[in-house]
Amino acid sequence: MKLDDIKSPVSSLSGIGPAAAKQFAKLNIFTVGDLLSFYPKTYEDRRQRIPLDKFQFGKVHTLAQVTAHEFFGYGKMKTLKIIISDGNVSASLICFNRTFLQHSLPTGCIVCITGSFTVKYGQIQSTDFDITKIADFGIIEDYKDQPLPDAEILPVYPLTEGLTQKTVRKAVSAAIKQYMKGINNEIPDEFMQSRNLLTKQKAIELIHTAQTPAQIQDARRTLIYEELFHFQTIIAQRALKHKGSVPEAQLPMDNETCTSNTESAQSPEVTVHSAPLSPEFIDSFIKNLSPVQMQLYLRLPFELTPDQIRVIHQMNEDIDRGYKERVCLLNGTFEKSNPFTMQRLLQGDVGSGKTLAAFFACLRIISWKGQCALMAPTEILARQHAEKAAELLEPLGLKVAFLTGNVKSAGRARLLKELKSGGIDFVIGTHALFSKNVQYNDLQLVIIDEQHRFGVVQRQAIIDKGRKSEEHPETVFEPHLLMMSATPIPQTLALTVFGDLDVSVIRSMPKGRKPITTYLVKEGNEHNAYEAVRKQLEQGHQAYFVYPAIDAETSVQDIKSAEENFKNLSQNIFPKYRCALLHSKISEDEQIAILRDFRQNKIQVLAATTVIEVGVDVPNATSIVIEQADRFGMAQLHQLRGRVGRGSDQSFCFLIYSQKISKSGIERMRILRQSTDGFIIANSDLKLRGPGEITGTVQSGNLALSIADLARDQNILMQARYDAFSYVKNHTNSVKPQNDW
Repeated sequence: MKLDDIKSPVSSLSGIGPAAAKQFAKLNIFTVGDLLSFYPKTYEDRRQRIPLDKFQFGKVHTLAQVTAHEFFGYGKMKTLKIIISDGNVSASLICFNRTFLQHSLPTGCIVCITGSFTVKYGQIQSTDFDITKIADFGIIEDYKDQPLPDAEILPVYPLTEGLTQKTVRKAVSAAIKQYMKGINNEIPDEFMQSRNLLTKQKAIELIHTAQTPAQIQDARRTLIYEELFHFQTIIAQRALKHKGSVPEAQLPMDNETCTSNTESAQSPEVTVHSAPLSPEFIDSFIKNLSPVQMQLYLRLPFELTPDQIRVIHQMNEDIDRGYKERVCLLNGTFEKSNPFTMQRLLQGDVGSGKTLAAFFACLRIISWKGQCALMAPTEILARQHAEKAAELLEPLGLKVAFLTGNVKSAGRARLLKELKSGGIDFVIGTHALFSKNVQYNDLQLVIIDEQHRFGVVQRQAIIDKGRKSEEHPETVFEPHLLMMSATPIPQTLALTVFGDLDVSVIRSMPKGRKPITTYLVKEGNEHNAYEAVRKQLEQGHQAYFVYPAIDAETSVQDIKSAEENFKNLSQNIFPKYRCALLHSKISEDEQIAILRDFRQNKIQVLAATTVIEVGVDVPNATSIVIEQADRFGMAQLHQLRGRVGRGSDQSFCFLIYSQKISKSGIERMRILRQSTDGFIIANSDLKLRGPGEITGTVQSGNLALSIADLARDQNILMQARYDAFSYVKNHTNSVKPQNDW
């Protein structure tokens, strides 16, 4: 029996009534299986005595005697104060809403007290304590050699209002006694032995009842490995489905995660490019371009970066392999049921040239007579892609179309007809691309930009538009998938959330780009940033000002809004320059008009919210001021900073932070000032905040880790990944598909 198979309600446990069951439900604990999987967040070691005179070094844990009862306050506010002494020091226990303790803890009784104490009003006192009566009366010296009744390591669980540690511990103890004997292992025996893991039964028992740090460590290691093994098994099965084989996975070396073989098109490891290309490789790349790709290559007014060349080469190989296997399958000369499909995540810092690489992939697909679709999260970004595609691809004879929810009915009907008939080669748009009435002739490549802004269901909806049976019901052809992200994803998360994908990284920037200079400015000194911006404006450049809120209605106390500060910028600070306001409450047509004027330098200062985070490319803009920067996440700040530095001129970013900034906020600002490398920033962010927040950035809503920590458990992740991939590879016919998390 697996732990998840225990479906008995928590109310079936002794001592858990309807009220307690409701409290457990707030923590998503409905069954005994849920309860046993509710792991402690930490532990409290009560094996040592800590007297009252050592309260400043940690929780007090000692014997004491109740010496008096006192009350303060009146009426409903009347509160009991219990005076205790451990024989050397006296202290007060403030008993809010616990007046009943007056009777259960009479003067003279001997108690065991555990709690956090501070000095207040000239007294050592505590409002947060556990107390147990040992005797109704006696002399405290007589009990000094007696073991304390709770001299053990106690689990500490996350709680909700109305639920106590005592209630949870009691319920877990009852569950262990009643249900633990039938729990089976969920890891293959070969890995239980090679990784020196505990049985599932022992691991669950110790995670809740361990009495030594070593037992805690062994239980946690086993459960973390199991959780990551299950997840990596799913990843391996996905890779097997769309690649036809399970890629190789590597073991950790020297406590660091492994990088991949950069030339392996099948490996789902992270491919980070940095080495220069050999002349032979470049010659081979150029010779293998399709005719239409060659036309674009020769038309470019600049050279592709080495990273772009590598990525295009990899995608060409993927697309060619998929096409050849598709043809062989239709001719009956292919053994497998489904042809290979590219599944690639392309990461690249802002301005690194991901979109151009994607356009080359489109040209490869079109060379094989297929259609392509690029989906962006906002109309602004989609329109920017469409304009760039029209500029670069239409002169090559391609038909590029733009489709969003705002396309008018007459033009929309004509566009949809051409899309269905195959008259359109490349369509770019928003979520409208997967609307019910949108049909494709032969959609062979789906590109999803800023993929973290789309949910799993939305991504699948556009992929389903390209699923074809080609008159063979037993065979399904899926389109190739290219997901792009300008929000760098730490390697650990890439291997976990996107572990079935090939992950390529473009790190080199186009020639002529200068690193953005970042300044930290404390609130109250904003005038220094404004003057620096003024100098840039006087040189003919443009500037962004970004605020955390739109207006007074969307702002809370002390948060600056774009509307309010736009007035100040336009009337008081930069009255000589044309200023404009941009935020999500403005209609999309007006937003597009404002950005068009900004690109044409008809507007010099743009006050905005994070609506400009993506889809805004103005090389003449050289300054960005981000007000109350400590209220933004690091990834978001890095994206916003990327709005400048897109031309050959030196650009500047001013991060204005609050006077009440936290320690972690100071560290975030420091990292952003020191580095413009999005991958360094992403890894620092993972260490500072942990994966709980970061994973939201990478759309891991289906990544439900309950005990593993991706920042902490990288070595175990790599071990579990290696074992899971090996297991699926060696047991292809026996491994049952898992449900996605």
